[in-house]
Amino acid sequence: MTWPVISQAFALVFDPYVLWVILASSLFGLFVGAVPGLTATMATALLVPVTFFIPPVPAVAAIVSCTAMAIFAGDIPGALLRIPGTPASAAYTDEAYAMTKKGQAELALGAGLVFSAIGGLFGTAVLIAFAPVLAEVALKFSSFEYFWLVVLGLSGAVFIGASSKLKAVIALMLGLLVSAVGLDNPGAHPRFTFGNNELMGGVSLIPVMVGMFAVSEILRFVTSVHPPVTFAAEKIGNVFAGMWGLTKKYKWQLVRGSAIGTAIGIQPGAGADIAAWITYASSKRFSKEPEKFGTGHVEGIVESGAANNSALAGAWVPALVFGIPGDSITAIAIGVLYLKNMNPGPTLFINNPQNVYAIFLVFILANIIMVPLGWMAIKVAKNVLRAPQKLLMPVILLFCAVGSFAINNTVFGVLLILIFGLFAFVLEENGFPTAPAILGVVLGGMLEENFVTSMIKSDGNPLAFFTRPIAGGLAAATALILFWPLLARAWRSARARR
Repeated sequence: MTWPVISQAFALVFDPYVLWVILASSLFGLFVGAVPGLTATMATALLVPVTFFIPPVPAVAAIVSCTAMAIFAGDIPGALLRIPGTPASAAYTDEAYAMTKKGQAELALGAGLVFSAIGGLFGTAVLIAFAPVLAEVALKFSSFEYFWLVVLGLSGAVFIGASSKLKAVIALMLGLLVSAVGLDNPGAHPRFTFGNNELMGGVSLIPVMVGMFAVSEILRFVTSVHPPVTFAAEKIGNVFAGMWGLTKKYKWQLVRGSAIGTAIGIQPGAGADIAAWITYASSKRFSKEPEKFGTGHVEGIVESGAANNSALAGAWVPALVFGIPGDSITAIAIGVLYLKNMNPGPTLFINNPQNVYAIFLVFILANIIMVPLGWMAIKVAKNVLRAPQKLLMPVILLFCAVGSFAINNTVFGVLLILIFGLFAFVLEENGFPTAPAILGVVLGGMLEENFVTSMIKSDGNPLAFFTRPIAGGLAAATALILFWPLLARAWRSARARR
């Protein structure tokens, strides 16, 4: 039964029309992902009207290949200009840009490309082999487990790119404060809106991210007496050089990042953004060379780059098996599946198994062609940087403004990127890291929602956060990460006294 189904799936995917759709959507995804302010979710949403007019398999193939390319493409402006193209690239943007300033742009871009593809293939393998089992585990996650998962992510803020732990915590608290703005809270009560209707819906992540990374960099260029000279485009050599060596050296980091990314992707509402932040923090926390992080160290890029693409495949596990979106992208994809009469759920595997296997094949194909297409995108991007910075910076600012305007079609989004750009500029000039602040914005709403929901469920009993097995395990993992320095110091002291 299986082999005929697989042969049907191969025939569906390797049809010339489907291959053309995959190529076109991949190029579209690369473009959208590389433009600051435009996200993989936006790319998916823009493709939905196109899917109305094409058959089911190419429709889903367009979404899968576009999002995979967009998540990687966000690394390109992050490494070359310190402006992440997508939120999933923001976690290690500073690391990649530091490598670029050291003349290692090809290593940063190559690591982002190769390990994104490997992570995507890992997530796809998990999707193929364990989809029903993992989806069943994901359904056991309640608000208690999600609360600890978010706390686990926030605890990593102390370790990501900060020489001063106190300043990292302050930056994190500022990010959490920003996430509290608006009506999007359990009480649906306006907070910190100052009577502005535009703030009722809260502060979107995209203006925050674009402002704090892109606009702050433009302000730094404008205010610098001796503006930094952009690296010469010809300095980018072979992006694949040294990748085999990195694979052997960081094989466990690669496996850990792919595994954590897939696991986080499976959780509804998490997605590639959170996967990248958590894996970057864990990479630094358990690295043998943590002092190198933030100075241009490729280890974090290896782990986080693998995680954000593996999370994409992970998010399709609950989407296909139960019709529960793992992230905003699969939420859109589920709508397309229903539109094409491929209703997600166990019956999909029974009634249309060839279509399911076709989706699996598209995932494999998309991550394989990511390597040559990504290489081409890098070559094009480096030629763009031949333009003088005096011309390049206004163009970048224009793209940022267009991306922020496109979120809600309002000028208020443009105003937000300017405000947060100035905010980040002041922070960095005083030694405060921006990454924890952005992490606070990403996870703040989820933290509050799951905490309040859990307290309502438990009738105000805080012990309920520890009594469930999975929640207790996540709580223990969080405590281990937070108190690991003290435990390690005590262990070394005990051994020294022997």
